[in-house]
Amino acid sequence: MEFEKLQMVISEVLSIEPEEVRMEMSFTDDLGADSMEIYQIMMGIEEVFDVVIDESIVEQIETVEQVLQAIGEAQVEE
Repeated sequence: MEFEKLQMVISEVLSIEPEEVRMEMSFTDDLGADSMEIYQIMMGIEEVFDVVIDESIVEQIETVEQVLQAIGEAQVEE
């Protein structure tokens, strides 16, 4: 469920099909995202999942799986 929502956010920003997004993919190497697109993805994730992801964590994220882990560890926005 969460992975499907994550796929939707990523696919909307990168203009690709949600099925093309897999857990092991790197945002830059596999999905071809630039820093602005990664920022847009993170903003979309915070909105869709209603969480705040610490900026220090965002800077370390390289793969889709790491984003999913960050969502699980993120604080729920109040």
